[in-house]
Amino acid sequence: MASARFASPLAEELAGDVLDRFLRYVQIDTQAAYRVAQRPSTEKQLDLSRLLIEELRALGLEDARLTEGSAVFASLPATGDGPVVGLIAHVDTTPDVVGAGVSPIVHSAWDGSPIELPGDPRQVLDPEQLPALADRVGHDIVTSDGTTLLGADDKAGVSEIMAAVAYLARHPERLRAAIRVAFTVDEEVGRGAEDFDLDDFGADVAYTLDGSGLGELEIETFSAKSVRVTIHGSSVHPGTAKAKLVNAVKLASELVESLPKDRLSPETTEAREGYVHPHRISGNAEEAIVDFIARDHDDDLLDEHVELLHDLAEQVAAREPRAKVDIEVRDSYRNMRPYIEQNPRVVEAALEAIRRVGVEPKLAITRGGTDGAVLSSQGLPTPNLFTGGQEYHSVREWASVQDMAAAAATIVELAGVWAEPE
Repeated sequence: MASARFASPLAEELAGDVLDRFLRYVQIDTQAAYRVAQRPSTEKQLDLSRLLIEELRALGLEDARLTEGSAVFASLPATGDGPVVGLIAHVDTTPDVVGAGVSPIVHSAWDGSPIELPGDPRQVLDPEQLPALADRVGHDIVTSDGTTLLGADDKAGVSEIMAAVAYLARHPERLRAAIRVAFTVDEEVGRGAEDFDLDDFGADVAYTLDGSGLGELEIETFSAKSVRVTIHGSSVHPGTAKAKLVNAVKLASELVESLPKDRLSPETTEAREGYVHPHRISGNAEEAIVDFIARDHDDDLLDEHVELLHDLAEQVAAREPRAKVDIEVRDSYRNMRPYIEQNPRVVEAALEAIRRVGVEPKLAITRGGTDGAVLSSQGLPTPNLFTGGQEYHSVREWASVQDMAAAAATIVELAGVWAEPE
């Protein structure tokens, strides 16, 4: 391994297993798909799920299985008392960037110079532009070749749970609470917690491993809705289209162009500021579809963002009365903070586990969502732990092996914290 100091001896011990698993898992294409009725949205996600079942059974978790909701469930018995602790990560990757043919590269003992990704010379990880990377000189940095996602979101979390469970299974002498493992599908398309049977899962508290920066525990997410605007035009051969053609593509472009330029977009907001984001557009002159995500930490403001989209879409229809505009709104998830606050020990235990690994814990918010947001609202408090991945949903995604090892060590310590008397 590299010369960079690990957070703890336990993290150093776990690093090799975490890296080995991560390099194998990211090479399995598990890209999800938007707006697909079947479950999971892509069958290939189950290639990794089935592998994980085999590996869990080989570790002694003989009840590992695929549920009717396409999640992997497995159990590791307790060696002490305490509640049942759930560990959750998702196997799928985002549909937004190519996820097939991943060629992971380990930049061992990174020297601090810009990292050029060999598959695409335009893709350079410059530490002057990436403060988190600049802080990791000497770490082992994992990237793709620059032509695909790396898949750290969330195969870093999957690898860390697997490595931690493997360690706990090898060390029955360690005091630990009972562990329930879950690996979900379709989290990236907002369906990770769909058909998640909480009674079957049987956890009293849980944690998603789907965060980012070292030592962070995310206890607050956006609330989110998805909005689909479908514009029906009237297609005519362009040679005879005068006064007849109603071009839905042009009207969709008008809708996107009418969004605020200096606010309410991901590229102009930060912290708790919400946004309206057109993330996908498709169609032709006859029909065009624009998919938006609306997000905010304040539910009332979220409703205002959706109302803005209604108003802008109606304005398009008013300017071209021959067109028909349909608007579909779906709830995605709610801010998990109110539910987490009802069980303060779920936070305190995680912060203590992070400290035991030798890392200073940090409470954080996420400008996104997790399976835990949905599960928290359903009664299972599920904050989000760090994984060490960075620059998610991008060909510039990277992860630190040292940070991933610290996350795996945190899981091990967390199992012990929950087995101790309050």
